Amino acid sequence: MDRVGLKRCAEGMNPLDARIAIYNMVRDIPYAVVPELNSFDRYADILRIRRGSCTPKHLLLCDMYQRLGMTVLYAVHPFRWDELGIDYPSRLRTLARDMPTSNHLACKVDIDGRLVLVDATLDPALKLLGLPVNEDWDGTSDTLPPIEPGGEIQIYHPSEACTLRAQTDERSVAFYHELNSWLDAVRKARRD
Repeated sequence: MDRVGLKRCAEGMNPLDARIAIYNMVRDIPYAVVPELNSFDRYADILRIRRGSCTPKHLLLCDMYQRLGMTVLYAVHPFRWDELGIDYPSRLRTLARDMPTSNHLACKVDIDGRLVLVDATLDPALKLLGLPVNEDWDGTSDTLPPIEPGGEIQIYHPSEACTLRAQTDERSVAFYHELNSWLDAVRKARRD
C-alpha cells in the first residue's frame, strides 16, 4: 500500500471515521526501529516494508491527516529506553542501559478546536508486553502515549520535520537490531 491507497481506504467516510481508519492502518504497522526511515524523505517507505517506529509512523500520519484538511503538529519528548518498565531479555536490558536519551515523536491534531494527542506508535501485538496499545480510539479524545515523557514536551510545526533526527550511532543500531528481533519473536509467539 502507498499513501494514495491509505487515503483511498478513507474515501467516502465522514471525517471521524476517515481519521479513525487512517489511524488504525498506521498503528497496525508493526513497530520496529529502522533508522534510515526516520527522515522526512524516507518515512513513507514504511508502507512498503510494513515496519516503522514512532517517527516514520507519525510523519505518515501527519501527511495523511493533512490530506484530509486537518491541522497537525508534532509533539516530541525525551525518554530513556531503560526506564520504560519493559521486562527486556537480559542482553537487551544491558543494551538499553547504555542507550543515550532518545526522543519520542507523536502528533497533536486539531479536532474540533482542541489539540488532541494522537499516538499510533504501538501495534496491537505489543499489548502482550503490557504496553499501552490504543486499540479502540474514538477519534476525538487523547490516545495513551506508549511511554511516560522523561521531560518537557516540545511542539513543532510540520515544516520543521526535516530538523527531527534519530540516533544512528553504533550503540543505537546494535540496540535497535536486538529490539526488533525480540519484538518479532513476541509477535510470532502471539500468532502461534
